[in-house]
Amino acid sequence: MPAAQALWSLPDTTVESVTVLLHQARGGRSDAWDLIYSRIYQDLHRLARAQLRQRRRHAPLSPTSLISEAWLKMAGAAESAESRFHLIALVARAMRYAILDETKKAVADKRGSGIEFVDLDGQHRIGESARIEQLVLMDQLLDHLGKIDERLVSIVELRYFGGLNDKEIGALLGLGEDRVRREWRTARSYLIARLGQGDSLDLPAH
Repeated sequence: MPAAQALWSLPDTTVESVTVLLHQARGGRSDAWDLIYSRIYQDLHRLARAQLRQRRRHAPLSPTSLISEAWLKMAGAAESAESRFHLIALVARAMRYAILDETKKAVADKRGSGIEFVDLDGQHRIGESARIEQLVLMDQLLDHLGKIDERLVSIVELRYFGGLNDKEIGALLGLGEDRVRREWRTARSYLIARLGQGDSLDLPAH
């Protein structure tokens, strides 16, 4: 399997590209989804690593297990994908949901067992519970924002959760870098206004 590369540097123009395979999958080709999975796996692994870094210690998942969870979660939605880039955006969303589910489960288990959140030096992590609550609220806000502007949500998912830069996001969504930055600022303002303490979630201005 080739070494991982930036998403924007991998054009979908081969004879049997992912876009072609997606159409063939809808036409009934039996091995299409296996081929699609193998062709985008490096991209998925990169997204998974970025999402888990962003969530830090909250989600007890490995990149491989996150990919598996996300792939299962988006099984139905994947059939609507029109291109390789569209499919990767759908997977990024499924990863967000998978991490949220695991985070809430881990927090519930710790609370139920009486385990307290402490740092390695034995100090209580002030604001840890509040940050987790913000992550949950952020997911709810993104669902609401998606009813207003689906593309803004895709930009948040790919940048904040997926760790992609403006150029990569622009390639995925067919936008210029300046447009991506403007729409990121719009989405960021929406989230911070409703979260109240957006800075604790490290939402960069640029």
